[in-house]
Amino acid sequence: MSTLPHGQVGAVRGTVDDADDARLLASLHTRLVARAQDEGLLDVAYRVVDSPVGRVLVAAGDAGVLRVAFEVQGHEAALDDLAARVSPRVLEGGARLDPVLRQLDEYFAGSRTSFDVPVDLRLTRGLRRDVVEALPRIAYGSTASYAQVAAAVGRPAAVRAVGTACALNPVPVLVPCHRVVRSDGSTGRYAGGDEAKRTLLELERAALVLDAPEA
Repeated sequence: MSTLPHGQVGAVRGTVDDADDARLLASLHTRLVARAQDEGLLDVAYRVVDSPVGRVLVAAGDAGVLRVAFEVQGHEAALDDLAARVSPRVLEGGARLDPVLRQLDEYFAGSRTSFDVPVDLRLTRGLRRDVVEALPRIAYGSTASYAQVAAAVGRPAAVRAVGTACALNPVPVLVPCHRVVRSDGSTGRYAGGDEAKRTLLELERAALVLDAPEA
């Protein structure tokens, strides 16, 4: 029977112990989150997940999804903002996120064209909220110009304000600000990065092509 040198045995044991500790901490954290939610002590739950546009933070409260933040926006900054503007009782995990994460997976896989999870828009107001509420009317796989969105909310001269509202949309992807482009057809800027915007638009167009009936 082969044996490992003493130093290697210690290294293997250390790896096993570290893995056991990680599983224990994960189990304790899950129980903590569940208990906090059951006792009404969890106001905001969040998770960070992988996606075709990088790692995305998704946070939700009792009334719905509050925040979707791209890595380039800074996840810690997003969490700090939630703690300051919604509640300091923010924890990672929670079953309330399962439906939205499942639907995001389906969207990124090209099998979902709209979302039917509740969204809490308390982080936006005024004209910006009017713009955000109008964005879901832009059909999957389609685009609208900033000028068209401005006209749709009854403020045709507020094209620049529409751009700002899209940039500050608290729940991108779920509320499709990526479908708003410049009048010349170019994509324009995006909070998740210009490449992320192109990726989302291309994903939707590709899914529509795949779903189109054969002639």
